[in-house]
Amino acid sequence: MKLTFIGADHEVTGSMHLLETKDTRILIDCGMEQGSNIYENAELPVPFSEIDYIILTHAHIDHAGMIPYAVSKGFCGTILATDASMDLDSIMLLDSAHIQEQDAEWESRKAQRAGKPKVEPLYTVEDAKKALESFRPIPYGQMQELSDTVSLRFIDAGHLLGSASAEIWLREDGKELKLVFSGDIGNKNKPLIRDPHYIEDADYVIMESTYGDRRHERSVDHIKELADIIQRTLDRGGNVVIPAFAVGRTQEMLYFIRHIKQEDMVKGHDGFPVYVDSPLAIEATEVFRENLTECYDKETRELVQKGINPIGFPGLRLSVTAEDSKAINFDQEPKVIISASGMCDAGRIRHHLKHNLWRPACSVVFAGYQAEGTLGRMLQDGKKDVKILGESIHVEASIENMGGMSSHADLDGLLEWIGAYKKAPRKVFLVHGDDGAMENLSALIREKLSYEVECPYSGSVFDLSKGAFEYVAEPVFRKKQTERSMRNDKVRTELSSALSDLTKLCGDISEFSNKDIKKLTSDIRALIEKHRSEV
Repeated sequence: MKLTFIGADHEVTGSMHLLETKDTRILIDCGMEQGSNIYENAELPVPFSEIDYIILTHAHIDHAGMIPYAVSKGFCGTILATDASMDLDSIMLLDSAHIQEQDAEWESRKAQRAGKPKVEPLYTVEDAKKALESFRPIPYGQMQELSDTVSLRFIDAGHLLGSASAEIWLREDGKELKLVFSGDIGNKNKPLIRDPHYIEDADYVIMESTYGDRRHERSVDHIKELADIIQRTLDRGGNVVIPAFAVGRTQEMLYFIRHIKQEDMVKGHDGFPVYVDSPLAIEATEVFRENLTECYDKETRELVQKGINPIGFPGLRLSVTAEDSKAINFDQEPKVIISASGMCDAGRIRHHLKHNLWRPACSVVFAGYQAEGTLGRMLQDGKKDVKILGESIHVEASIENMGGMSSHADLDGLLEWIGAYKKAPRKVFLVHGDDGAMENLSALIREKLSYEVECPYSGSVFDLSKGAFEYVAEPVFRKKQTERSMRNDKVRTELSSALSDLTKLCGDISEFSNKDIKKLTSDIRALIEKHRSEV
């Protein structure tokens, strides 16, 4: 029995881990790397054709996006997921494959002009369709025997519709071990879906650490915040443009707006139109509507039982075709436009930004993380002139940020999840986090819970039967990093952690005396002035 670490080790995308017994080989997730990655991933030590199962924790592309590639390379086993994850991937994998084909076609035309060979897509729509035929749904809480040596059970992880933690029991040579793969652990009190369920026992825990060095802002009433933004913008005669990820965030925003309309929280604009302009988001919204009983939280189930669509309301308009999308910006009525992509670097959102960013009456609302270097991040950071679809746009619209809406548990949520174990696991392996997050979380787990924690690099192999590493991999950098740049990364991580602690401290301000508040304010202002004078 052994576990090999392949992807999302000291990084946050491309999740993939190989679990082997004497008769069964399993991949836990088969995700695509996204964005910039520091480290090289080790090659899978066996061919995809020798993998018996892929256990999928949830439908996001960084966990599922390489499944069609595995199929193209010979995988012919079974893919195990919850019903909702299977439904979401039935649209997401086809969409990803379509993008792969489009990108390859564009690169091929460019290569042809340069006299270079044709570029082949990473995988095709046919590969994705074939992969979808291999999915087998498993309900939450139902024990499944995969072989003589392996059993599986899914537990709700509260991260996305259908997301799961995987409990896996291994039996070999008279030994039985239990492993838990956390998947992505959800943020509590999110709309629509349930909070993450906790697990109380395991021999080994493989745990995500995405926000292992940060805390979310918790004091914000998101529905009121959004209602206020819509009110101000419609009063000015402008449009509210919301870049949102097609799966998850779009449906949350619809849930908020349904509540805003039901409670008449926006005055003087009865029946204001709300456009969802993303074919993928529209399909995903239908999946959310259909997966009612198993995944929804108590409040949402009660709405459904009353005959209320939790993400539907009067004035909701769905734009499917390109012509529908273009028509939105020629309609002068003030409106809300929800469109993908969430970071503004692709998709129809760029057209809406082009038509609305230059208008002082409009607002652009960011309700999700914006990665460094993306158009969304530039707008968040206050950049006043941006280029969209080859055209320079001067930013006059109001840029609004709705903080604390992450679908990932923060530092406190992660500590609460791992702290629910009634008996210390033999080891906790941290994955799916950058260096700073893993370093901070591992130190706190050791300090607060006295658990043994490891942060393995890609290529490391752990012998589960012996309880020791068979091979400890060293980090392999994708690009050569200087010692100075590595120091800079660490300094930035420490600053981010300190700012998170300061935000939490300010959130507990009601417990302070006026004297303490005045002193804290004075200290912060003095620090700011000192920094300004030195730079």
